[in-house]
Amino acid sequence: MEKELKNKVIVISGGTKGVGKTMAEECALRGAKVVIGGRDEKAAKESIRLMRTYGSDGLFVHTELTDIRDCAKLFDQAYARFGKIDGFFNYSGVTPVSGLDTCDEETFDAIMDINFKAAFFCCQNAIKYMRMNGSGSIVLTGSTHAWGGQKDRCAYACSKGVLRTLMEHIAHNYASEHIRCNYLVLGWTPTEGEVAFRKTQGMTEAELRKEAAGILPMGRMCERNDYIEGIVYMLSDASAMMTGSTLRINAGEYI
Repeated sequence: MEKELKNKVIVISGGTKGVGKTMAEECALRGAKVVIGGRDEKAAKESIRLMRTYGSDGLFVHTELTDIRDCAKLFDQAYARFGKIDGFFNYSGVTPVSGLDTCDEETFDAIMDINFKAAFFCCQNAIKYMRMNGSGSIVLTGSTHAWGGQKDRCAYACSKGVLRTLMEHIAHNYASEHIRCNYLVLGWTPTEGEVAFRKTQGMTEAELRKEAAGILPMGRMCERNDYIEGIVYMLSDASAMMTGSTLRINAGEYI
């Protein structure tokens, strides 16, 4: 069977950690050349070494997503190296605890700068190069919080809600150019960031998993590998007629 992403060039923001890192390596395994945007050069180079064992290749672009010039640089360097851009997986994001009644301006700006503003300008640059191909696929990482959210995640919920609007805007207005955009609802996942955050609350990973298992309808947290097939599908030609869709992979969680 031909690899699903053969000859494609995929850009991933936040590709050095969590689901982003898993997908960077998996996209290469499926035949893509992968451009990793992030700050952890060591982790990216480990992934790129692995990609080359798959017969593919990768590129790390140090990217400060709070700077829109770096958002442009990520795509400019991807195009300069590989000559096209077929897909963009927007994984980067932050999830601070922040309720409406306690959120300060600094926290609000930090959340919106990464979760929305960076995604907005990355999509702008992705579309610029996808137009040269005559097609492309954008996957925006969403959250169950986008439908209201928990009380202590107000700014985060708003940032993920506005990403849904951005997804629908792109899907509606760029379909005629064969540029697609879909919204992936990730579930509660024990990524490095989530585990580290819970440790600051005095909770071990085992305790986190036990608590989540009691809350999530399907009885366990989502693992990184649970997302692979869905994301590969959205980036591949198999989903060529899919745009403006919300794909939930979240253990049945509704907040």
